[in-house]
Amino acid sequence: MNTRNKIALVTGGSRGLGKNMAIALAKKGIDVVLTYHSNKIEADKVVAEIESLGQKALSLQLDAGDIKSFDSFLNQVTSHLKENTGSTNFDFLINNAGTALYAPFAETTEEQFDTALNIHYKGVFFLTQKSLPFLNDGGRIINISSGLARFSFPGSSAYGSMKGAVEGLTRYLAKELGFRGIAANVVAPGAIETDFGGGRTRDDKDINAHIASATALGRVGLPDDIGGVVAFLCTDEARWINGQRIEVSGGMML
Repeated sequence: MNTRNKIALVTGGSRGLGKNMAIALAKKGIDVVLTYHSNKIEADKVVAEIESLGQKALSLQLDAGDIKSFDSFLNQVTSHLKENTGSTNFDFLINNAGTALYAPFAETTEEQFDTALNIHYKGVFFLTQKSLPFLNDGGRIINISSGLARFSFPGSSAYGSMKGAVEGLTRYLAKELGFRGIAANVVAPGAIETDFGGGRTRDDKDINAHIASATALGRVGLPDDIGGVVAFLCTDEARWINGQRIEVSGGMML
């Protein structure tokens, strides 16, 4: 990495939407630090693809639900940046890492709830908080939510409500960090064909057809529909967008 390029930290950047975001950011001339949970091989493939685009990239392991690991993780990030750019700071934080939880409300266990809460809300809250000393003034925070925070499908009560909490948090971030010129926004994808949740939107023909029929543009989303929106929010053209929820769903459940 060099001092001329801005730098984005993308959690969960080894696959699916996070991979697409990381590559889209690189195409905008932004260097990327991406995290992976367990699949270093896939993460390193994303790093290689970013480097083939002429940008610098680094992959680091992170369990986005293990809040106690965040200090040592950020020490890794900032030590690398200091060594390679002369500064510990980065410009964009994209809180994307996540897992699926499909369970009826009546059957959701406390263990399932706590695991999801740590990844989808508590982790976002405290990784963002702990990143603040290293986030450049004028930077951006982008939190990934879900269409499920607006519309309801049975089985997503915990996940959808936690994404709703992230959306509320994002408005507070925008308000409280505005004095530093930091904008905070939400990108809320609709249903996307990835391996998320075991790939059921992609692989279950009935679910895929149902979602397509409920979407104004008549199909299920693809990763390429999302990454460019996140990258746009990190450009100067998006500087006046703040505290907003941008749903990228093709007009789902209108």
